[in-house]
Amino acid sequence: MTTAATNPHRAKKLFIKTWGCQMNVYDSGRMADILAPLGYAMADSPEEADMVILNTCHIREKATEKVFSDLGRLRPLKEAKTGDEPMIVAVAGCVAQAEGEEIAHRAPWVDMVFGPQTYHQLPEMVARAHRQAGRPLVNTDFPVESKFDHLPAEASESNGVQGASAFLSVQEGCDKFCTFCVVPYTRGAEYSRDVAGILAEARRLVGFGAREITLLGQNVNAFHGDGPDGSAWGLGRLIRALAEIDGLDRIRYTTSHPRDVDDELVAAHRDVPQLMPFLHLPVQSGSDRILTAMNRKHDAEAYRRIVDRLRAARPDLALSSDFIVGFPGETDRDFADTLRLVTEIGFAQAYSFKYSARPGTPAAALEDQLPEAVKDERLQALQQLLWAQQAAFNQDMAGKVVPVLLDRPGRRPGQLHGRSPWMQSVHLDAPARLLGTIQPVRITEAKPLSLTGTVMPAAAEEAA
Repeated sequence: MTTAATNPHRAKKLFIKTWGCQMNVYDSGRMADILAPLGYAMADSPEEADMVILNTCHIREKATEKVFSDLGRLRPLKEAKTGDEPMIVAVAGCVAQAEGEEIAHRAPWVDMVFGPQTYHQLPEMVARAHRQAGRPLVNTDFPVESKFDHLPAEASESNGVQGASAFLSVQEGCDKFCTFCVVPYTRGAEYSRDVAGILAEARRLVGFGAREITLLGQNVNAFHGDGPDGSAWGLGRLIRALAEIDGLDRIRYTTSHPRDVDDELVAAHRDVPQLMPFLHLPVQSGSDRILTAMNRKHDAEAYRRIVDRLRAARPDLALSSDFIVGFPGETDRDFADTLRLVTEIGFAQAYSFKYSARPGTPAAALEDQLPEAVKDERLQALQQLLWAQQAAFNQDMAGKVVPVLLDRPGRRPGQLHGRSPWMQSVHLDAPARLLGTIQPVRITEAKPLSLTGTVMPAAAEEAA
């Protein structure tokens, strides 16, 4: 992803490379907004940039080494650019938070290293970087003030809006401390934005053309923001307020935790038509023994009961989830419990990974780490089951007419791309004038990863 901001007075160039979650995509857009008053404009590549920011993610394996690899490629670009204001190279995000001093030590040509809670201080950091050239500035504190209180009130049109869809961060951080996860250490404690600020940003995004907004948070359904009435609002109440915004036709949220699915949120799935019937609800394992070792604080049966409640409220609800195989000590029986849970519940989509130790997490110190060959075999078995479920879910759409939000041009001329209510990619031939609209589409072909369809003739004629 490349993100940039514009200033008509003095155009400098900004390039941001973003890894990881949608929260990072949102953060990169806000960094561009913050840097806009300093005169930074879009750069298509690092080669033409005056500032390069690597916005990093620490979730995947070898994340730190991938950052150093990119920094190595940036070094000659930085050294080749001289003048009154040489190129600024910065590392942001979760790798910066976790490995700040190590980055400064191993890559002393980096100018700024800052965590995900401090980017609202970018103007000050840029000024300091210019003053202390040659000495990396490391800012990985967790400020007392919230960054959201200091972000620009007016977001640029590019911030978060991709076609007719947009991201909106409402919650950050995590208090769950799953034993495999670095998020509590890199993003900090759970924090929720105030409702008024969220609603104001949502109205701006709709004004920029967003028809769909995805609410973001590390534990988004742990949201407990201050409402206009002085009480703490949960996610369900926030969704109801967002649904009252004229022009906002679709609402989604991610990522959620089973422990934070409350009655108010279940009721929102029942009552709010703008809330899409698709939910990403990570479970990680179907084994109670492994869930305890992971410190998930729920068992498999509790997860099943939550799913039952949600499906009773919204019968057409489709589920996505996360799974980790090969967690330390996982036995054949534990893995069989996971396969049984997947078979019983059924998932429209899922993300599955082999366990890999993250330095500093409790699970990294556990004994009985599993051989890679065992993890590989289990991952292949799980993915085969999950792929079969996804293919069957998509195949069930063949011949049906579904509402599709046409959010961007397709890969070839005359083609548009859209999303079904259940997050499926839909490709179809249609005129560009339909971009940004929701059209009834008959699904003519269902593939494991996407759908193909045609706009219903009456709808196309009416749109003309």
